[in-house]
Amino acid sequence: MPSDLVVTPKVTIPAAELTWRFSRSSGPGGQSVNTTDSRVSLSVNVARTTGLDQYLRARALDRLASRLIDGVVTVHAEAERSQYQNRQAALARMAAILRNAVAPNPPKRRATKPSRRAKERRIAGKKQRGETKRLRRSLED
Repeated sequence: MPSDLVVTPKVTIPAAELTWRFSRSSGPGGQSVNTTDSRVSLSVNVARTTGLDQYLRARALDRLASRLIDGVVTVHAEAERSQYQNRQAALARMAAILRNAVAPNPPKRRATKPSRRAKERRIAGKKQRGETKRLRRSLED
């Protein structure tokens, strides 16, 4: 079952660096849930992984700072009845977290001003609305 965690086409975490833990789940399964270790915890040491170069590692450590405990990020999966399905869910969740952590920053927004014509249209609309409200008033106001 051990397989590498593919984060992006260029970033892969080796299977040897994935730490798996299994425990009893609190989810569905009836009496079976009391006897099988279907809950999965998957941990990756982001600070020491060889799957990230120094720039991606620094970016990931910065973005995941609130989730890290001693440089390790952990995800849990217990929604499914089988351990295999929970393993797959944990792998997918970890890949998504790391993919977001190493993604490049979006391009900066260029500030723009509304055009003169757009300003005129906005003011004209405001004047039209005010005129409509003025005409609704009774003469006693």
